[in-house]
Amino acid sequence: MIVCVRKMALLLAFAASAREAPAATQIVQVNASVSKPLSLTRIQDLDLGQIILGPGTWTNATVSISRTGTFSCSSANLTCSGAPQAAGYTVTGTNNAVVRVTAPNILLTNQSDPSKTLTLTVDSPTTVTLPNSGTKGADFSLGGSITVSSTTAGGNYAGTFNVTVDY
Repeated sequence: MIVCVRKMALLLAFAASAREAPAATQIVQVNASVSKPLSLTRIQDLDLGQIILGPGTWTNATVSISRTGTFSCSSANLTCSGAPQAAGYTVTGTNNAVVRVTAPNILLTNQSDPSKTLTLTVDSPTTVTLPNSGTKGADFSLGGSITVSSTTAGGNYAGTFNVTVDY
């Protein structure tokens, strides 16, 4: 019985000393980043104008408009007219954020004969930086180029951009 009482006393003393140990405190910083949803608005469509194919047999004539609006129709086998323009968009979201822009190449389909197509190789920025709160969003443009030959079918070719913006 004395041994048992001594063991109980020892256990109580041990438990008391464990409870008396000072608490440890560590300060940890907590952060959260909240972003506004992105909004993408079309300002204007891309237009390469009217392209007139010259006579003879030839290949690889390129017509293009850069995203900065520089138009090129420099092949001697082509005559270009109209009012070419790059596509324009406005993106809005969180101030000073960098937004990634994705715009894959486009298949343009001849509206008179859907079996005839041209590929528009898209010229797009990889990122756009949104301005501070003083300005509503940021504008950016997309350009592109097509390659035609003497065998390209005549007609109106059309397609649609699949533009994605994300943080």
